[in-house]
Amino acid sequence: MSGNGRALLVTGGSRGIGAAVCRLGAAAGYRVAVNYVSNRAAAERVVADIETAGGEAFAVAGDVGREADILALFEAVDRRFGGVDALVNNAGVVDRKARVDEIDAARLERLFRINVTGAFLCAREAVRRMSTRNGGKGGAIVNVSSAAGRLGSPGWYVDYAASKGAIDTMTKGLALEVAAEGIRVNGVRPGIIDTDIHASGGEPERVAQVRDGLPMKREGKAEEVARAVLWLLSDEASYATGATIDITGGR
Repeated sequence: MSGNGRALLVTGGSRGIGAAVCRLGAAAGYRVAVNYVSNRAAAERVVADIETAGGEAFAVAGDVGREADILALFEAVDRRFGGVDALVNNAGVVDRKARVDEIDAARLERLFRINVTGAFLCAREAVRRMSTRNGGKGGAIVNVSSAAGRLGSPGWYVDYAASKGAIDTMTKGLALEVAAEGIRVNGVRPGIIDTDIHASGGEPERVAQVRDGLPMKREGKAEEVARAVLWLLSDEASYATGATIDITGGR
């Protein structure tokens, strides 16, 4: 599962699943670009952990909800690593619990701009660099979706679920579009994972609230999702493209 010095960009890499992917990616031999929006200290802690373990990484700011930031982000990776070989579209947001009849347009615009448009534009920049059609040497993309995309999240956040449904469709369509160009595109669909995204959505107790209703009677860990991501990026998954793996404990 070695990265063999290949360059890996992880959006939203300063915390949760993204941070776990960064650390495991570095341990597997990737040079890692740790993207963050505002918490530079958290991103630098991930970088420090990687460097302490003998890996190579750097922190790079950028809001995937802004096209100019995405362009600057990829240019920074180009300068540091000479290009990108692997992309993990992990950055995303969830808003407060709300029914559809309580949601306004501003909330929808922000959520889809970050979760969907941002992932599309990051994938676009990766394909421009990786595709053999464009003179690249191929690569791999993994999109982080959510079980919400299958379940719909009624009474919680149908808008977030819909954004992840869009990611699932993008994963399949892009995979078919670039399959002959040396790029594999896959996804992971986490279930209830113990990260701070729940607190950021105003529900810090959500994991505890739903734990007993899960088939395995426990939440997942960020590292459990990250291991699946690293497998999909690796040469061990060389014939896998267009797949999205559920990491949900059976949910």
